[in-house]
Amino acid sequence: MSLESWLLYLSFVFIATATPGPAVFFIMTKSSLHGWKKASFSALGNICGLFILGLIAVTGLGAVLKASEPLFNLVKYAGAAYLIYLGLVQFFQRPHHRLESIDPLKSKGKTPEIPSKIFIQALGVAISNPKAIVFLTALFPQFILIDQALIPQFMRLVMTLMAFSFSFLMFYAFVAHTAKNWLAAPARRKWFSRASGSAFIGFGVLMAASSRQ
Repeated sequence: MSLESWLLYLSFVFIATATPGPAVFFIMTKSSLHGWKKASFSALGNICGLFILGLIAVTGLGAVLKASEPLFNLVKYAGAAYLIYLGLVQFFQRPHHRLESIDPLKSKGKTPEIPSKIFIQALGVAISNPKAIVFLTALFPQFILIDQALIPQFMRLVMTLMAFSFSFLMFYAFVAHTAKNWLAAPARRKWFSRASGSAFIGFGVLMAASSRQ
């Protein structure tokens, strides 16, 4: 890849990962409630999801998804339903009297479930958007040389995407972490849960109403 092509790819990746979306909002929510350390599992789940989306894109499944409107709609509505589900769970979450009590890792007799749940939920958020698959399906071929080995090129492209995504997500997590103490009051946490839940429901509705364009 020429220097000009590499810089162009970096600019696409920078814009795509820096722009707030469901993944950014998800990690900011978790960081505000549980701190940036546990929210880091959201970043890990997201970049694992990006790797899966990249594999789908380069194996040709992304092209199938792009060409098949019924399949695209199936994935789209499933992803929208998942985001709406996360929003409803967050919206109706009951506030606790102490901020620490929402952390099972600090609750006596309970197993550390929050990090794994955050990871799985973030993975679901990452792979739930079929438009991301279509985007990568259109993006990657523009920067892959067909006369060279595919795997090294793919790894370079997807690892760069994952590194940028992880960095920006952790930046947003650190920003949101500063609001953790402010959310110590149950009334504020109740308001925040309903606001973030409504946002996820809105993301789901927008995804359901979107087209492939």
